[in-house]
Amino acid sequence: MSKLLPLLISRTGLGAYDVMNIVRNAPARYKTYTIPKRSGGERIISQPARELKALQRILAEDLLHGLPIHPAAMAYRDGVSIRANAAAHAQNGPVLKFDFKDFFPSITSHDWRAYCDRNSLFDDPQDLLISTNILFHRWRGSKRLRLAIGAPSSPCLSNILMNDFDTQITEMVSRDKVTYTRYADDLTFSAKRTGFLTGVERGLRRKLQEIKSPSLTLNASKTVLATTKYKRRVTGLVLTNAGEVSLGHGRKREIRAKLHYELQGRLTTQQRAELAGLLAFVHDVEPKFLLKLEVKYGADLIRGLKSAMVPRAQR
Repeated sequence: MSKLLPLLISRTGLGAYDVMNIVRNAPARYKTYTIPKRSGGERIISQPARELKALQRILAEDLLHGLPIHPAAMAYRDGVSIRANAAAHAQNGPVLKFDFKDFFPSITSHDWRAYCDRNSLFDDPQDLLISTNILFHRWRGSKRLRLAIGAPSSPCLSNILMNDFDTQITEMVSRDKVTYTRYADDLTFSAKRTGFLTGVERGLRRKLQEIKSPSLTLNASKTVLATTKYKRRVTGLVLTNAGEVSLGHGRKREIRAKLHYELQGRLTTQQRAELAGLLAFVHDVEPKFLLKLEVKYGADLIRGLKSAMVPRAQR
């Protein structure tokens, strides 16, 4: 007997017929568009329809939330930030980074079905069908169901389906005293010395051939090795040679310039909101720098900008 159908009925207030009507053609209930990537090219976004998004959120909260995610997975987890991802490597020396090509679209309904089968997740085959249709998107002209960039359930589900991969990679590199983390499609390895990283790429490619689900491909043009002689960046943050995580000189200059403009009254309302967001980011990443800003520009100015982000109802 299905467990998901009664859950969806009770959480939405819809009848069984209406829920199943959404489920039947759920993989096609998306609006697809593109946005430019920072590195060039375009990223395909598939936004689920409102009624489908509601079902995805229910499954994310009541089904996916309790499934295991490896500690090496740093993205899309409560209480874990890009700073935590960078900090995991801060005490090491050289950093080796890789990137997956088309990460979300490479994860398919086949991977979910294989995962459910391995872990005996459902007793009723109908629940496998319901969850598959809700969680995966069918591109126009394609028969395969893929994970959609834009669905609220996709980030969590990607971490769940990567659990075996993250486990095997962690075990593989830990023998050589190498630290491994993954932030979505960004893989980062670090060690005390470059020699410890020598076999990482070969081992990683071997594992990608052995692990059939998900079937992933490295983006060869994104492979980077950075040592302490050069700027080491992890998820956009700089690792200092003192073993700390920093915003980096460029971003600090940008923040100082915007604060200078704010003192002169030259920022628009939108620009002030963006600056407030940057200061919140500074607080999370490098709080010592925030204290320096308060000393230089005045604590009242900084606090005023931060309070501008708080909704009036909460003040």
